[in-house]
Amino acid sequence: MAISIQIEDKSYRVEPDSALDISIPLRFNGDQPNAYDVEKATSKPVEAGELVGDTRLGGSVNFEQYKFIPHCNGTHTECIGHITNDRISIRECLMDAFIPATLISLIPVGFAESEDNYSPEFGDQDKLITRDSIEHLVPEIQYDEALIIRTLPNNVSKLNQQYGEYIPPFFSNEAMELIIDLGVKHMLVDLPSIDRIFDGGALTNHRRFWNVEDGKFEINENSRTGSTITELIYVPDEIKDGKYLLNLQIAAFESDASPSRPLLFKLK
Repeated sequence: MAISIQIEDKSYRVEPDSALDISIPLRFNGDQPNAYDVEKATSKPVEAGELVGDTRLGGSVNFEQYKFIPHCNGTHTECIGHITNDRISIRECLMDAFIPATLISLIPVGFAESEDNYSPEFGDQDKLITRDSIEHLVPEIQYDEALIIRTLPNNVSKLNQQYGEYIPPFFSNEAMELIIDLGVKHMLVDLPSIDRIFDGGALTNHRRFWNVEDGKFEINENSRTGSTITELIYVPDEIKDGKYLLNLQIAAFESDASPSRPLLFKLK
């Protein structure tokens, strides 16, 4: 089966049975990424009286209780409710089913190599995704609602990286402003955060992206409530940079974030 779609003034053909999955599988009780050194995602069979939810233990079916933290244990998509007093849910915010997207690959640089800035603080050894690294790709990105960023080197260790003491790359404030100016509505990254992972809770890039005032926890009439950030993806090397159609799948959680499964479809 093939689907014909039109983006701007161009027509494309999409094959819905050839999706490219850029999520990290969440292996409960197994190897998994971890941000902030929180508890691992775990599962255990449900036990109620004589009922056991594990066929290996004599049960008639398998059903388990899962314990996890979406923001820290794997690929997840978050909404503006992540930084507001109002408990706005990702289910309410993400209504786009098929999203024109661009995948780009970038090499983060050291602070000493860039004139970009980041507030409130940073370390001498920190690495940045800068405005310059994105700016030369503007012709590729513009007009697309989703931007997918793969950082290089693209080590498979991202599948179970422990982001505790290790400070991964993050975006400069200038890079984030450019992304917003380009009209990006949905941002997907292979990092645990678009901000410095330890920034004192300021989340200045999150606030810029959703247009929430620094230090405040209220939305305003210009806040970007329909925009989302997806973190801890993994884009295998065989998926080439370029244009795709994105289907961003989430659970219908009444929560600021949900585990997610971003699927890419080639545009032909």
